[in-house]
Amino acid sequence: MKHLAILGSTGSIGKNALRIAAAFPERFSVTALAAGGNVDLLAEQVRRFDPEVAVVQDESSAEALRKRTSGSRSIVIFHGPEGYQAAAALDSVDLVVSAMAGAAGLLPTLAAVEHGKTVALANKESLVMAGALVMDTARRKGAGIIPIDSEHSAIFQCLSGNRRKDLKQILLTASGGPLLNTPEQALKDITPETALRHPNWDMGPKVTIDSATLMNKGLEVIEATWLFDVTLDMIRVVIHPESIVHSMVVFFDGSVMAQLGEPDMRIPIAYALSYPKRLPLELSAPDFTMLGALTFRDPDLKKFPCLALALEACRAGQTYPAVLNAADEVAVHAFLNHRLSLARISEVVEETMNKHEPVSDPGLSDILAVDGWARQTAEDLL
Repeated sequence: MKHLAILGSTGSIGKNALRIAAAFPERFSVTALAAGGNVDLLAEQVRRFDPEVAVVQDESSAEALRKRTSGSRSIVIFHGPEGYQAAAALDSVDLVVSAMAGAAGLLPTLAAVEHGKTVALANKESLVMAGALVMDTARRKGAGIIPIDSEHSAIFQCLSGNRRKDLKQILLTASGGPLLNTPEQALKDITPETALRHPNWDMGPKVTIDSATLMNKGLEVIEATWLFDVTLDMIRVVIHPESIVHSMVVFFDGSVMAQLGEPDMRIPIAYALSYPKRLPLELSAPDFTMLGALTFRDPDLKKFPCLALALEACRAGQTYPAVLNAADEVAVHAFLNHRLSLARISEVVEETMNKHEPVSDPGLSDILAVDGWARQTAEDLL
C-alpha cells in the first residue's frame, strides 16, 4: 500500500491520479490532498477519499472547506505555502504527486525531497527554476523523482534497463499544439478560446496556452536536462502531431527506442504511481493498422519564438530559466484575461530576459527573489 499526497488534486493531473487511486484501492491510500481555490471540488474529493490532511490557498478557503466537510472524520486543514509544504513532508506519506501549477509547486517539491519522499513530478517549473537545487537535494536525501509528463515518462521508460553512458540523444516529441498549422500572420488575432482547443490532450489552461506557443516544449527541454543529466546539445525537439510516439532515445550504436501509446495521461501517471510495476488500466493500445502515417518535423522557431527563448535560457543557465518561467506565467495570465495578444507573450518574455542581471550558482533565496523581480518586470511591461 502506497500512501499518497496529491498536490494539485483539483487540476487535470490530480484528478487523473485520484481516478487511478480509486480504481486500485488495494494499492493506494490518499493521505493528503492540496488544491488552490476550487473548494467545492476539493470538498467532494475529501468526502470520497477521507484524507488525513487537506490544504487550500488561504484562510477564507480553509474556513469554507471546514464547513463543506463538517461531516467527515477529523481532518486537519492547512492553508498557504506552509500548508502545501507540510502536506508534502508528512511522515505518513510515501509518494508525493507534485502537480501544482506553476512556480507555486517549487517549495512543496523541495519539501518532499528534503524529507526523502519519492516524488511523481508533473510540476516542471520546479526543475526549470531550481533544477540544480532540487536534484542535488534529492541525491543528498535519497529521494526518488519519477516524471509524470508523457514525454519525460517516455524517456524514463526507454532508458530503463539501459546504460546511461550509451545514450547519444533524446528526441523530445511535441504535438505542435492547436496552432501548428495556423499561418504565422494570423497568430496575432488568435483568441484564448481558440488557443485552448488542444487537438490531442486535455490539460489546464496555462499548459494548453504554453503548448500553443511551444513554450511548454521549451520548459520540458530545460526539465529534461536536469532529470536525465544531459546537455542541451543532446536534446532535439521533434514535432509529431499524432501524439502517438511520446518521445525517443538514440544510443551510440544507432539504435532508437521509443515509447508509444494513446494520448492519455493516465498511462504516465499510473506508471509513476506504481513504478516499477505497471497497472492493468484496461486502456487500448493504438491500432497501428488504422493509424496511417506517423509524421515528424522540425519546429519553426521563427513562428514559435517562445521555444527559441526557452532554448536560449537553457543555454545561458544561471537564473535565466527562472526569469523565463515567471515572465511567461504573467504573460499567459494576461492573454487568458484578454489583456495581451498571443504574439506579445514572447515579446514580454524576451524583454524581461533582456533586463535581467543573472545570478551565478543561485540559492533558493536568489531564485525566489529573481522570480518576484521577473513577475513585477513583466507586469510593468504589460
